[in-house]
Parts: sequence; structure tokens; C-alpha cells
Amino acid sequence: MHKLSFALALGLASALPVHAQSPAELFVSINSGVTQTQGVAMVLASQALAQKAAVRVLLCSDGGQLAVKDKDSATLKPMNKSPKELLQGLMKSGAKVEVCALFLPNADLKPTDLIEGIGVAKPADVAAYLLQANVKSLSY
Repeated sequence: MHKLSFALALGLASALPVHAQSPAELFVSINSGVTQTQGVAMVLASQALAQKAAVRVLLCSDGGQLAVKDKDSATLKPMNKSPKELLQGLMKSGAKVEVCALFLPNADLKPTDLIEGIGVAKPADVAAYLLQANVKSLSY
């Protein structure tokens, strides 16, 4: 009887569907020009990267200024880093960073005005990305 119970349990266990969990992905949209708001977005994105999530950052409106080479951002305590420095750290750790398609033409800038490694997002690509089931989204 014991062998039959074990065989039945083993058979049922192998018949149950196995759901592979998709790796977590975090999409962070930053539109704010407020230093603390930008900072918290970067800190949470950094924490997600540290927890093995893929991170994609979209900068638009006032948030897009973080991507501009010649623009400075204020330093935040207690880490004594600016949101721009935190953004560059995210990029070095593997985050994908883009400005929205509307940012450059409406800020009278060119792609060459952006920090190296920051691209221009394609709306269709961003929409398709956001529609994936494993993508979580934060907006600042």
C-alpha cells in the first residue's frame, strides 16, 4: 500500500503544470524635474537591479534633462550623489536608459547632446514592452 501511495503521489506531482516564472522587469518613467523625486526613482531602480530585475528607464519632459550632457543636477543627502550620477550608475550596472521620442525635438536638442549610452525610445517598442506580463511600472 505504501508503494502505491508513493507512486500515486509521484504521478500526480509530475502531472501538475509547471509555471516558469518570468524574470522580473522594472520600467521607470521619470517626468519630474524635482531632484528628490528623481533621486527616489534612481534609488528604487538601483534596488531592483541589485535584486536581479532588468531595469529600463524612460526620461521625458523635465526628467529628460538628466540625459543631457551639459546639465547638472543637485546632490542629495545622505549619499552625496546627484540623480544624474545615480542614473549613470544604473547604466553601468546594466539598466537601459532612453529619452522619450518627444523630448529632443521639443527641447531643441540632438541625440549628440545626450550622455553616451542613452538612446531615443520608439513609442511602439515602449508600448510592446509595457504590455509584457512580467513588467512592473513606476512613474515619477
